[in-house]
Amino acid sequence: MTSFHVDFGKIAGVLKPMHGVGNAPLLGCSNKLFHYLGDAGIPYSRLHDTGGDYGGGRFVDIANIFRNPDADPEDPASYDFAFTDWLISELEKQNVEPFYRLGASIECEHAIRAYHIYPPKDYQKWAKLCEGIIRHYNEGWADGFRYGIRYWEIWNEPDNEPEISDNPMWKGSKEDYFRLYEVTSNYLKARFPHLKIGGYASCGFYAISDSAFSADANSSHRVEYFLEFFHDFLKYITSPEHKSPLDFFSWHSYMTIEKNISYARYAREALDSYGFTETESILNEWNMGPSLRGTLEDASYICGMLCAMQNAPIDKMMYYDAQVHANYGGLFDPVRKTVFPAYYAFRAFDLLYRLKNQAACSAPDGKDVIALAAVSGDGGNGAVLVTNMNPEPVSVSFTLTPSEGRRLAAAECLATDAGHTFAETAAFRFDPKENRIACELPEHSFYLFRIAQR
Repeated sequence: MTSFHVDFGKIAGVLKPMHGVGNAPLLGCSNKLFHYLGDAGIPYSRLHDTGGDYGGGRFVDIANIFRNPDADPEDPASYDFAFTDWLISELEKQNVEPFYRLGASIECEHAIRAYHIYPPKDYQKWAKLCEGIIRHYNEGWADGFRYGIRYWEIWNEPDNEPEISDNPMWKGSKEDYFRLYEVTSNYLKARFPHLKIGGYASCGFYAISDSAFSADANSSHRVEYFLEFFHDFLKYITSPEHKSPLDFFSWHSYMTIEKNISYARYAREALDSYGFTETESILNEWNMGPSLRGTLEDASYICGMLCAMQNAPIDKMMYYDAQVHANYGGLFDPVRKTVFPAYYAFRAFDLLYRLKNQAACSAPDGKDVIALAAVSGDGGNGAVLVTNMNPEPVSVSFTLTPSEGRRLAAAECLATDAGHTFAETAAFRFDPKENRIACELPEHSFYLFRIAQR
């Protein structure tokens, strides 16, 4: 029996938006599946590699919007906003805030020819055209909008490879990127002091793990370079001659819950040590691996990640990726044009998130069982999300302490398992006298218990 305790009377903090995603479920230029993002309360959509598998030819990227690098960045006619306008307007309809990556999509065929991943010829001009994009979406410039997009990320994975010839994201040195970040961040922060300016979507911190793990992450020289780049970047932007703002630091990881927690701690400690104590740490690419796509195993791991990372020292997460046909698109079925079970992990987490307050919850004593609890501000409603990542069923029992002055009145359960797709089940026992709920969680499943208090 796996047991734990939930105390609705003790607030453990405010729930963080762990259920962001990369991109949106584009079907060409159809918004047919976009409502799923709104239904799941997805808070952020990171716009990188947008428009298909590793990006498309019309959306988001600087080279897609500002097609002639010799054009005047102060002339509205220099920009082609059409496709990105449509995408962002559709996201806004679903109350999803864009998290805008300024830069380029990965160029997997760069060894034959690279197009848009070179350092700009004129860094100041590049910063000005970024200004034009921000003005368009936030200030109405060039027949634009007033969306109030807050997060603006400067490039993606410039540290992808140590050798310039091998790097599919940045055909420059690390010093070239540092200069790009310095010029652009300072220019944009001076122009838009209220916005969040940051970067650089780091490849991650794999090298702090053991050697076997580094091997799993492919080529040890790469993972060591990721760390070298990270610390050299922080040294550069904190130096008196290159001082630059960093409102958020973004990073990526495609590893386990335990590893991601350790990486979150590493990033937080490093940022603090360089004086960036107020800088947000954002994990904006993560995935359990495309080989599990569409399975309940994948769904249970994803649900476990959403819950476990709530207590890690990060501020936001964005799953890579919510596109339909992408290799790492784990939420949508490209054949049936509907959702995979993993999507309901985001639905379940959102129902907790809407309650706003994390309730105190002891760690389940069973292996690969994770729980997260929430309670509304008035103490009237509580919820507990329990995930079983084991390949066999697990008996679960948890006691509940009601909010002060209240009693447990009723409970319902939404189950995702082999027999339920985020559907109600009566396969649990609720004892309001003993303040206890018990059930058997099937293999690779997650159950959301919604509890009313009177």
